[in-house]
Amino acid sequence: MSDTLEILRRKIDGAGEVASVVSAMKAVAGSSIGQYENAVTALNEYSHAVKLALSLCFRHDRLPGDEPVTGSGSNEIGVIVFGSDQGLVGQFNDRLADFVVSTLAKLTGQKKIWAVGQRMLESLKGINLDIAGNFELPGSVSGITPLIVNVVTMMEPDLPKWRNGGFYLIHNRPESGSVYVPVAVRLLPLDRQWRSQSANTPWPTKVLPELVGDIEAAIIREYLFITIFQACAESLASENASRLAAMQRAEKNVADLLGKLNQKYHRLRQSSIDEELFDVISGFEAINAKRR
Repeated sequence: MSDTLEILRRKIDGAGEVASVVSAMKAVAGSSIGQYENAVTALNEYSHAVKLALSLCFRHDRLPGDEPVTGSGSNEIGVIVFGSDQGLVGQFNDRLADFVVSTLAKLTGQKKIWAVGQRMLESLKGINLDIAGNFELPGSVSGITPLIVNVVTMMEPDLPKWRNGGFYLIHNRPESGSVYVPVAVRLLPLDRQWRSQSANTPWPTKVLPELVGDIEAAIIREYLFITIFQACAESLASENASRLAAMQRAEKNVADLLGKLNQKYHRLRQSSIDEELFDVISGFEAINAKRR
């Protein structure tokens, strides 16, 4: 059945409402990207200070070795995967899940995986990965800190296990524009190679400071906190970049649809006006014919 003027008007009104929703979601996604990127930028200086403190501990040999425990029989690998908790992000989770599979295939040992985000959890279950647990993804920058506290609290009792296998963070990292790439960051162990690289970090002054008191454990905890915080913030920025790109595509599609609907509406309306004019002219000619 062909569309009438009334049906076309309803379609145009509906498309206009969709365009308003898309525009609002686009603005929210753009604003969210900014706050997460600002959070990462603001943390960079503190992160640099913590890494310098770690390098100082390694220089003074104040931290115990974190080498693999031979003969322990434990080679467990911990993995936290940061995904999304909401839709309209395209293949954000599916591509990351594929990256998780390819990354874990290169690691030997029993894998213990935690998912951050409900949709990421579903994607990992869909490829038959064994999930040890999941965390709810924060909806703002202020919600990241409570999440990281829960993650670090979960990790601390099993820290000795990661000496053999390791602990990894897998997430999407934003690049230019709406582009993001999946990355895997090794969080633990702090083995001899890692310690050596850290100890060789150039110190900003000519004199090394002295370490006072037992602050090594606090520095390690801060290192864990900052690294996980950055991963979470980068993942959230990537998620909103993906949503922004999806909204931009939707905005273009809605604009194209509105253009076609309006063109069809005006064409049909003109056709209806022409028919009415032809009827008037025909009636006028018929009246004149009767008079003659």
